[in-house]
Amino acid sequence: MLGKILRLYRKHFWSPERQARYAGVMIGYNCNIQRVTFGSEPYLIEIGDHVQITDGVKLFTHGGAWVLRQKYPDMDFFGRIVIGNNVYIGNNSLIMPGVSIGNNVLIAAGSVVTKSIPDNVVVGGNPARVITVIEEFEKKMVAINVNTKPMGSVEKKEYLSSLPRSRFIKK
Repeated sequence: MLGKILRLYRKHFWSPERQARYAGVMIGYNCNIQRVTFGSEPYLIEIGDHVQITDGVKLFTHGGAWVLRQKYPDMDFFGRIVIGNNVYIGNNSLIMPGVSIGNNVLIAAGSVVTKSIPDNVVVGGNPARVITVIEEFEKKMVAINVNTKPMGSVEKKEYLSSLPRSRFIKK
């Protein structure tokens, strides 16, 4: 009973990052970890410095053994996940077992990362693939930078509402 109360307390009063650290995820400095599922072996996950993992992301360290257990009853296999420094993982992305993500990587929302990712790229899709390199992404985004990060929500709303359409991302 006490265990249930403690789990409930941690779930409601601890930050997602603190919960992850408690579960065994190795997390570097200056990270922003939101509501993320770290699976049943969180101690097999290592996250570098300055990493943001957004809502709904799921990291899997195992999978697929079920279909072989009739033939091999003790079958189990795992893969560590290593995330480098200065990485952004967009909402609802899935990171599969054994994947390493390099430094300076942006993973688009909804991506399914099935293979390791090199440094300095933007990836997206299902399965995730390289879309561009960080330098090209930077050039495009600097051109439409609106410098609102230090603004409060009311000031930001007024400012963004006053901008012409040409100042926004276009696809």
